[in-house]
Amino acid sequence: MKYALVPLLAAVLLGGCSVVGSGVDLSESTVVASPDVVEIQRVPFKVGVSSTTVEQLAKAQACASEQGASLITEPGPIEVYRMQCQDGKVFMARCELRQCRKM
Repeated sequence: MKYALVPLLAAVLLGGCSVVGSGVDLSESTVVASPDVVEIQRVPFKVGVSSTTVEQLAKAQACASEQGASLITEPGPIEVYRMQCQDGKVFMARCELRQCRKM
């Protein structure tokens, strides 16, 4: 099984070498539009009644953020919050009647 990867790895490594002396300028990036591209839906930032509680939960999980916790569901007895951490991770919590738990 591991010997089957050797030819594939060699082809990948040597494929990159063929570009080196070919006069191809790799400094310019070319972006080609694909028909399979889906746009990301952006959700506006909303403060909820449990935003502060969720921020405290996130801090206990080593998640710090400048923006804070945003309500991503409609306000009600059950709410879901999302917080973007500075290290790139996402912290999410579910609050039921203001009792919040990490998701």
